[in-house]
Amino acid sequence: MRHTRSHGARPRIATRSPALGALAACCLAVLALTTVTSSRAEPVPSEERPARIGLGAGGADVRLSGDLLEGTADRLGALLAAHPEVVRIHLTSEGGLVDEGLALGELIAARGLSTYVPDYCVSACTLAFVRGRERYLRNQGRLGFHAPYETGPDGRIVQLDGAPERGAYVAAGADPDFVARALAVASEDIWIPEAGDLIRARVVTQVVDAHRFPDSTLDDDDGEPAVRAALLRNLPILADLDADDLDGLAAWYRDGYRAGRSEGEALAGLRQRTAAMALRRFRDADDATIRDLGGLLARAVREAAARKSASCGAIAAGDLLLATESLEASALPVSGLHGLIAGRRGHGGPAVPEAPARAGPVAGDVGLACDGPVAAYGAALDRPEREAAALLRALLFREAPRRTADASALP
Repeated sequence: MRHTRSHGARPRIATRSPALGALAACCLAVLALTTVTSSRAEPVPSEERPARIGLGAGGADVRLSGDLLEGTADRLGALLAAHPEVVRIHLTSEGGLVDEGLALGELIAARGLSTYVPDYCVSACTLAFVRGRERYLRNQGRLGFHAPYETGPDGRIVQLDGAPERGAYVAAGADPDFVARALAVASEDIWIPEAGDLIRARVVTQVVDAHRFPDSTLDDDDGEPAVRAALLRNLPILADLDADDLDGLAAWYRDGYRAGRSEGEALAGLRQRTAAMALRRFRDADDATIRDLGGLLARAVREAAARKSASCGAIAAGDLLLATESLEASALPVSGLHGLIAGRRGHGGPAVPEAPARAGPVAGDVGLACDGPVAAYGAALDRPEREAAALLRALLFREAPRRTADASALP
């Protein structure tokens, strides 16, 4: 049977043989890169998306992403038979056929595999997840539950008795009261429990951060167009840079994914390289442009300081990615900064420079730590254009300003 999909705020649902539904479209989100800031996009496929199943770098991880359609378990079984070294499976799925979810669970239990949800695992997918020897949930991941159903001849949803699913969850060790609540959720709705509730109900054994396991953000598609699209969704500032910059960064991201780099490492690297590429565009800028940039950064620093954010030091040092995020967080316009960056296309160095060293979290009182950058930018911008530009270049590029009385403005 086929999935049916609804749009807008209603959940995406699935028929069953019997089958469980899937996560509401409004709840879906993809990237670590998170978290790559980790604000992630919301994919709502228009047709069924057969699960993509592949072996990760090193052979220890299997990545499964997509709908649990007929034959999914058979494909996983064949891969596991050919690779006895597998110890863990990453699950990213909106659900599908109950029979497939149960069969996946049997394979997982028989092999003693651990299960890991890096983003979302909903409905029939959870029947596979709970059979893991250890059951890991990414700290921004979600598990979703609701009652099983099937679609009648007239297209209406008919909620079914959840006894088979209830038995599977409880047999896997889940708390019966939790299971009863999960299967009492209407088929048209979805329940996404808090991580603490999942641990107390013995559904999840551990919540992990983005550095624990290999990155799964490209499990659905690691082709070049998909990688570029993922970067632009998560790091919109890249649209202001040169096409070569995006191509180089996409290659770095994809190669690391295929090599087993963690999502946390990928996100940190993407952000650092993006910030470095943006700033390099201004290294040979004229005094007026540097002063304009300084004015925008000064505003971003002040906004970060007002929110007691530890990012003010990095913004003052020229992190244009953090600067745009600081302005957006304060609901201030960022078009001026985007326009300034876009106007510097064609300037700068290599497409993907080595990531710069970045300071760790600010220790002590954040307000006090922000005072220096705020004062330094204020003092620089109070000067005539040429002197202001010299002081700002010292802040941004660590260039020693010409020896004048104004040098005392630097922290």
